[in-house]
Amino acid sequence: MKTISKLIAVVALAAGLTACDAFKTADNLDRPVSQGSPYELIVIAENDEWQGELGDTLRAVLQQPVPVLNQTEPHFDLLRTLPSGFKNLVQRHRNILDIDINPAHEEAGLNVQYDRFSAPQVILQLTAPNIKAATAFVDANREMLMQVLESTERDRSIAYGKRYYEKGLLQLLHDKFGITFNVPKGYVLRNQTDDFAWISFEMPQSSMGFFIYSYPYTGPNDLTQPKLLAARNKYAALIPGPSDGSYMTTAEIYDPDYKAFRVEGRLWLEMRGFWDVANDFMGGPFVSYTTVNTATNEVITLDCYVYSPKLPKRNYMRELEHLRYLISFPEETPAAETAPQAE
Repeated sequence: MKTISKLIAVVALAAGLTACDAFKTADNLDRPVSQGSPYELIVIAENDEWQGELGDTLRAVLQQPVPVLNQTEPHFDLLRTLPSGFKNLVQRHRNILDIDINPAHEEAGLNVQYDRFSAPQVILQLTAPNIKAATAFVDANREMLMQVLESTERDRSIAYGKRYYEKGLLQLLHDKFGITFNVPKGYVLRNQTDDFAWISFEMPQSSMGFFIYSYPYTGPNDLTQPKLLAARNKYAALIPGPSDGSYMTTAEIYDPDYKAFRVEGRLWLEMRGFWDVANDFMGGPFVSYTTVNTATNEVITLDCYVYSPKLPKRNYMRELEHLRYLISFPEETPAAETAPQAE
């Protein structure tokens, strides 16, 4: 069982969590396997806590809509139970938020504990002297609360991909792009060219997949939104639609969101929007991640999409977003980790 970290301030909590903390005990064999679905959270609360301002604030924070999906879906699915119902299989749920209101508590705070009843598992215990203090704490630390829960799910997904991956795709993508990419089990190569690979995971009613492509880097202008969008449409056209002459493209009804961020010194450009099929009727959300491979002096993009007209898309998109963390650039030198700046 992991040590409980008493974290009163948001700064202390953010500093105390690393990218791998949430999955440290994935190999903890003396714990049963956790229950529940990804992005599902059990909340342990009394009636007056759940039905009043505290419950309203928790729902507003944890069930805010995920951006850029075809329909409204919450960040987390909340399941509430009374303290008396917290036993047996409920105790083994993967994500738990325990509300502990007691006048003995001097101030509001948050305890985080891993793998207490099962593995992998995270238990957040919100402690406060009264409901008003608990509500104020949640409202003031909403971003931190979301970060803890989302990073926990992300790290589980990363750990799975590092353990269970397609060895053939690992070799193919290394030979083609010079990257190490642990593509999780179940993904299949659909098509490829010298600078492009399309890989997907097919299900009876849904499909999720990604395509990777690369091209020479000529300067910072290559990393602007118009250039990245043009490159996306060029390579997306290599993914055929269901009818003759149809192919994937970027939906024009929504201008893709664009942002730059750095992870461990590496510059990434994210685009997020919707795709559709030219000359046919299909579509869904996409997210792409672009960086520069300085070992080859090429722009490289991981472009992920979901097609799920009848089922929710959130969990599929989250799984695809986590793929970026399974990519590394082993042939780059440490000095090359600072990629060129975007304009």
